[in-house]
Amino acid sequence: MEIAHAEDGPARLRSVFISDFHLGTPGARADLLLEFLDQLECEQLYLVGDVIDGWRLRKSWYWTPEFDAVLRAIFAQARRGARVTFIPGNHDEMFREWIGLEIAGITLAAEAVHVGADGRRFLVMHGDEFDGVIRHMKFLAHMGDRAYAVALHLNRWFNVVRRRLGYSYWSLSQWLKRQVKEAVKTVDRFETALTGEARRRGLDGVICGHIHHAEMRMVRGMLYMNSGDWVESCTALVEHADGRFELLDWQELRQKRSQPVLAAG
Repeated sequence: MEIAHAEDGPARLRSVFISDFHLGTPGARADLLLEFLDQLECEQLYLVGDVIDGWRLRKSWYWTPEFDAVLRAIFAQARRGARVTFIPGNHDEMFREWIGLEIAGITLAAEAVHVGADGRRFLVMHGDEFDGVIRHMKFLAHMGDRAYAVALHLNRWFNVVRRRLGYSYWSLSQWLKRQVKEAVKTVDRFETALTGEARRRGLDGVICGHIHHAEMRMVRGMLYMNSGDWVESCTALVEHADGRFELLDWQELRQKRSQPVLAAG
């Protein structure tokens, strides 16, 4: 299913799922994420892992005031009454030691079962548990992380040139990933493994992050939904009051409208 580019945002969303901010890295789009959070009104907010990039911060410290602002905006959501659930991923796995705790209105959980407005039930998890490289060859995951950082650096300069020529943003790094057949096969195995786990538990589908590829489609009769990331795609998975799910592309939305698109009317 295509990512939605809705003209009008709803007054209040039932649930919102966002993941893979990677705060602590130069590639994190904290500016766009902060815009989204400041305009967001929802009943439930799920942070589906890799909020803070502990891998990168352990190597070299990189932190900006915008990253602090994003964290404050998340805590503000909890203060305004949203039920906030944080499911740590592999890059912020240090928070898995705190599973079960509630901090300033934010509940830390290894996973969750989200019950939609229409009664459907979905397994919510980051997804690295079903990534063979993460589970069995972590050193390769770290090598891939470094390669991805290089691709993002090239991507920034590539788009500087595009903007000067009058062209819109285009992701070189995502295009490169799609050209690698083995990467495509890995994504397919990942989707199949997660939906298989949801089926085993008697659920209706799965909601995850981890692979930085926003998607919503049926996989072997199960609904697979990936919220994407806030490094390149800047997408969120949202649930409307009637139980309908939609992928929102924030960069497209902000280009189409200069007024807040998620604020209450």
